[in-house]
Amino acid sequence: MSAWDPLLYLRYGDERTRAARDLLAQVPVGDARLVYDLGCGPGNSTELLAQRFPGAKVVGIDGSDEMLARARTSLPEIDFHTADLRHWRPEQKADLLFANAVFQWIPNHIDVFENLLKALPPGGVLAVQMPDNLAEPAKVLMRAAAENGPWAEKLAHVREARKLLPAPEAYYDRLRPLCRSLNLWHTTYHHVLENAAAIVEWMTGSGLRPYLALLDAAEKKAYLDAYTAAVAAAYPPCVDGRVLLHFPRFFFVAVRG
Repeated sequence: MSAWDPLLYLRYGDERTRAARDLLAQVPVGDARLVYDLGCGPGNSTELLAQRFPGAKVVGIDGSDEMLARARTSLPEIDFHTADLRHWRPEQKADLLFANAVFQWIPNHIDVFENLLKALPPGGVLAVQMPDNLAEPAKVLMRAAAENGPWAEKLAHVREARKLLPAPEAYYDRLRPLCRSLNLWHTTYHHVLENAAAIVEWMTGSGLRPYLALLDAAEKKAYLDAYTAAVAAAYPPCVDGRVLLHFPRFFFVAVRG
């Protein structure tokens, strides 16, 4: 997979950070001593945690060196570490494990959530947000464009890399026995973007990365041209010429029993 581009990702930083704010608002932690930001990316969610818990040690964890370099530049007072979240466990008892838009990339992530909860002390919190947008037109058309071009065979395994999230009941049934309380919800955001090209630009900073990484320059241009045309047809302009990117996200806040 291609390297993450922090500047491209943060081009829509306010919109991407909104879900982190909404998740943090539901975290039932007062004074915290140790907080981990899992999948911290360029540090936009880490900054929220540092502001919410000024007396805590906040640690950012991510698998991208490019994202961590940006985070360290933006927040030099915070400790950031590289780790694979499939296997990572907190070294000390944490008050909060916060994960904004990272575990959707990890297969069988409910197993990971179970292990993370078991690593928390009583009253510790695991707070998670994941995009749940694979059925949205922008995602469906991404896969369709991959299937309907000369690059189809090259991109075949990418189309299957991410799956729809399990039903909320799957998370509830697996995690509830470990929890004092478990709060789950969905929110659909309606992001106002300039045009269809802006939707494609948004996706280039996240979901399109594994597709584009496998294409040469000519293929990349042809793929993006086909995808942009399909997106323009699926997202007609509103009264002011802008478009709405509908973006469902799944949240849960689990308090360790």
